[in-house]
Amino acid sequence: MQPPLPFAAADDYARTVMGWAREPLPDTVTVEPDVAYGPHRLQRCNVFAPRAALASAASAPVLVFWHGGGWTNGYRGYTTFMAPHVVALGMVLIAPSYRLAPEHPLPAACDDALSSLAHLGQHLPQWGGAADRVYLSGHSAGGHLAALTALRVAQRSRAGIADNMIKGCLPISGIMDLHTPNPVPGNLEEKVYTTVLRGRHPLLDTVLSPLYWAAGNRPPFCLGHGEKDSPRAIKSNHRLAALLQTQPGKVNPGPAPPLAPDAGPWAAAVGDARQRTGRGRSTRATPAGLHAGLRVRSAHCVVGQQTTRLARRGRLVPVATRAANFRRPGGHRHTQ
Repeated sequence: MQPPLPFAAADDYARTVMGWAREPLPDTVTVEPDVAYGPHRLQRCNVFAPRAALASAASAPVLVFWHGGGWTNGYRGYTTFMAPHVVALGMVLIAPSYRLAPEHPLPAACDDALSSLAHLGQHLPQWGGAADRVYLSGHSAGGHLAALTALRVAQRSRAGIADNMIKGCLPISGIMDLHTPNPVPGNLEEKVYTTVLRGRHPLLDTVLSPLYWAAGNRPPFCLGHGEKDSPRAIKSNHRLAALLQTQPGKVNPGPAPPLAPDAGPWAAAVGDARQRTGRGRSTRATPAGLHAGLRVRSAHCVVGQQTTRLARRGRLVPVATRAANFRRPGGHRHTQ
């Protein structure tokens, strides 16, 4: 049993995407649900692969996408609606779940992210995926897990993950700095200490923050947040972007293109990452469905009276040292 979500908009988001998850997938997508990467019931992932890749034994690039929910809530089913559109890019989509606080405080979810990648490194070929062409992403708490996993090289090595596995990271509205001095009682920042890190040493807030692991980064990053995200989410993404700009890996190369009905900038970034870091034929295809799905995924907790109006216009803001804004549907505010 998961705790209540903090806002009505979060409930609306969860109902919406889980409703989409019950819709039938096209025949071009093959699904293997509930793949275990550990003994716990939440150490599972759903695999969505192009049927053509399986038939031809191709080595397709892979997108691993961790769901959000403040490290206390959420399901891997939140990601199902993305499957037809990611698969249409010629990619395998992996949707993991992970152990949740308060029953399993951090770093449990961080450890599970590593364990899932270690398992995938051994098994991706059976779904037509290339174990050396993996891109990490996620929304909110999932964005935090994607960034932290991409940046902590030594931890990946100890988990048995190959050095050449990760080719890029594209987190959406991730909290990149968990540290908050003197948080206001009852707010989400205090929740990090009372729930997410419950019983742990408080200095783990720094150890488990992607912001403090930027040194030496090599995989390219594409950081993004909502224009109505919390100041904490916006500031931590911009601070991480500034640090990553001084490292070998690239960050948000160039302004994102304007959002059109058939071209989403986040999806374009996935295609661009493939082109820059992959091998063989690349694609910049960005189906309208992927754009629409990512719109709602980024809009999961809008605060205020417009919380459930997922078609309301707003912007998803790519993080860079220069301001880069583009129009998109779905005004949103981050609540982890």
